[in-house]
Amino acid sequence: MEIINSLFLGFIFLFSVVIHEVSHGFVADSLGDPTARINGRLTLNPLKHLDPFGSVLLPGILFLSSLISGRGIIFGWTKPVPINPSNFKDKKYGTLKVALAGPLSNFLIAILFGALIRFIRIYQTTFFQNLVFYFGYIVWINLMLFVFNLWPAPPFDGFHILSRFLPLSFEKFSILLRQNFLLLSLGAILFMMFIGIPFICQPLFKLLTGFPI
Repeated sequence: MEIINSLFLGFIFLFSVVIHEVSHGFVADSLGDPTARINGRLTLNPLKHLDPFGSVLLPGILFLSSLISGRGIIFGWTKPVPINPSNFKDKKYGTLKVALAGPLSNFLIAILFGALIRFIRIYQTTFFQNLVFYFGYIVWINLMLFVFNLWPAPPFDGFHILSRFLPLSFEKFSILLRQNFLLLSLGAILFMMFIGIPFICQPLFKLLTGFPI
């Protein structure tokens, strides 16, 4: 049963990340940038988005580790959807809209399945109880992706959102930040462990579903 749950978790995580990236591409395309469409990235086919290390090797290692130890966390990433902001019709807010599209897509998925959980909880059968359990996985994964990607440092969406409200002089500092990708990513993981999960994701999960994680 644990293996089935872990496989389901991995499946939902992969497609949630794919939806996240495709949302970036769809909004960019609607703003006049066809780069993602030309590169065949406006598709839910996960094979078009897989990153050899971030989508296969790293999650696989963490998955096997969780099976052996009985605990752990599984995370990874897909290839970012290519975007060319110079093509945007909305030069002022185009980048902001594209950056917001990914996290908001995950939040909307969490809201949808949270509402479904509240509705089907009234049916006290084994089938619906199992459905609540698996829908809870979907809500939880998408809430974590929503919060994790709002981390205000490159290459996360939160950085591109924040950059829109900062002076142009900040661009030089942002170049320095990009050179410390590993350190900033570690900061995002620590943020999720000590703040994001206990103080943001867990309260949001209870708010959306009506019960604690």
